[in-house]
Amino acid sequence: MSGVDKSDQWVAKAQNQSRLSFGLAVTAMSEDDPRVVAISADTLDLLGLREMQARSPERVIEAGIAEQNAMGMASGLATTGMRAFVCGYAPFITARSMEQLRNDVAYANQRVVIGAACSGITLAVSGGTHHAIEDIALMRSFPNMTVLVPADAIEAWHLTHATVSLDGPSYIRLGGRYEEQAVTSVDATPTIGKADVLRCGNDVAVIACGALVADALAAAEDLESAGISVRVINMHTIKPLDNETVLAAAQACAGIVTAEEHHVIGGLGGAVAELLSEHCPTRMRFVGMPDEFAIVGPTATVREHYGMSASNIAAKCRELVELAG
Repeated sequence: MSGVDKSDQWVAKAQNQSRLSFGLAVTAMSEDDPRVVAISADTLDLLGLREMQARSPERVIEAGIAEQNAMGMASGLATTGMRAFVCGYAPFITARSMEQLRNDVAYANQRVVIGAACSGITLAVSGGTHHAIEDIALMRSFPNMTVLVPADAIEAWHLTHATVSLDGPSYIRLGGRYEEQAVTSVDATPTIGKADVLRCGNDVAVIACGALVADALAAAEDLESAGISVRVINMHTIKPLDNETVLAAAQACAGIVTAEEHHVIGGLGGAVAELLSEHCPTRMRFVGMPDEFAIVGPTATVREHYGMSASNIAAKCRELVELAG
C-alpha cells in the first residue's frame, strides 16, 4: 500500500462531506498513477487537497480565482496524457468557464474530471451569485460529457475512482461545507450509468439525486405506514441516464416523482421527462427549484422554503397515487 491510506479510514476524514471525499479520492489516485494532476481554482482547502500538495507539490497547480484558466490548463494537460482533475466552486467552474468547458474540454473530448463543490444551494447565505441550480442542465447539454451527482460522501469517493474507466470528460457535482446524510455503504460499488434501486415498491417511484436521495428514502418510509409502496431510485448518473431502470419504474408504478436540488427545468426531472415522453408517457411530479433565483438564508431553511424535503416528496407521491385511483 502507498503512503495514502486507502482503507475505510478515509470515511472519517471525509466528515460526511462529498467535497472532501472527492479530494481524498484524487489524492489516493495520485499515489497509484503519476499522471494524476489536480488544478485548483482557489479550492485547496475546500476540496481537501493539502495532503496531495504536501506529497506531490509538482502535481497540484493553484490557478487561483481564475476558473477559465484552470479549465484551459486541464485541457492542455489532458492533451499530453495527464489525468487532469479540475477542482472548483460549482457556480463558478461551470458558468464562468463555459466557453472553455464547451470548446477545450467537451468538444475536444478530453479526459478531464471536474469536481464542482458547493453545488445547489449549499452556499445559500451567499445569495444567487453563489448558487448552482442550473449546472446539471448546462453540463448534460454538452456532447461527450458524463454527469455524476453522488448522494453522499461515500458515493463521491467511489464515483471519483470510477472515472478512470471514462474516455472523455466528466462532471461530479459535490456538496459544500454541509454534512450529508449517508445512504451508501462503504463497500458499495456504484457503476457509472447504472442507477441504484434503494427501495422496492410498485405504487409510485421516486427518482432522486444528490442530497434529496436521503429525503426520498425518508418519504418512502413515511408513506409505508399509509400503505403506499414507494420505489426509491438513486440516479447518481444523470448522463448517460439509466433508461432501463427509469422505464421499468414507469411501467410498474402509477407515476414518477423526481427530486433534485436544482431547477426543475433541464436537470434530472427534465432528463427523465424527455425519455418518458417518447417511450412511455407517465404521470410525473417534480421536486426542485422553481423557475426563479433562490432566496437568501440558511441552507436547510431555503430547501424547506422551496419544498426540497421529505414531506413534499411524500405529498407529490400521494397526489400521483390518488390520481391513479
